[in-house]
Amino acid sequence: MERWLALELVSTIRHDGDGGVADDLATVSGTAHWIQEQGDLLAGHIPVGELAVDEDLRLAIIELRQAVRTLFARVVRPAPPSPADAHRLMTVDQATAHLNAAAARELVAPQIEWTVEGVPTARLLSAENEPYVRLVAALARAAVDFLSGPQRTQLRSCSAPRCVRYFVKSHGRQEWCKPSCGNRARAARHYRRQRMATDGGSAPP
Repeated sequence: MERWLALELVSTIRHDGDGGVADDLATVSGTAHWIQEQGDLLAGHIPVGELAVDEDLRLAIIELRQAVRTLFARVVRPAPPSPADAHRLMTVDQATAHLNAAAARELVAPQIEWTVEGVPTARLLSAENEPYVRLVAALARAAVDFLSGPQRTQLRSCSAPRCVRYFVKSHGRQEWCKPSCGNRARAARHYRRQRMATDGGSAPP
């Protein structure tokens, strides 16, 4: 399954398996662990192993995440957004401005590398020395790329009970982010039908 850095960022807010919502960026150590897990997606942007995470960086990533989740909520309209933070999203204008400002903090130039027997590859040459700025800017650029790319049209908010994830549909009939959510949704639907039948009402479709 293809991974997108922007989707990984918003997915740091997730169902905790106990009926609540967990935040992978709730602590500095949790944020550092998440950044390490994204090493392959951040390769070529920043040397992840050399980054020391502190509270300022954690809060900067969280603020960027809020902007991206706001824009994800806009994409899935008229379907409802993730219930995890639907009540505290930015305005679309605020989110767009914040995302663009974060992406603009690092000036980069594309560079081509082509060995004698290899194929040409591209990397970004940065004019920024501050690793914190480079990380947040890389996350912002990833969100810009995602939101302006073709995968945006397949973005959905999972409608399974208790799930708060966004996901990209991998096939036409996909309704939930993963099979376990589908099982939970079908079980909940079956329970409602049974309840309606017991109460003498008509079952929902």
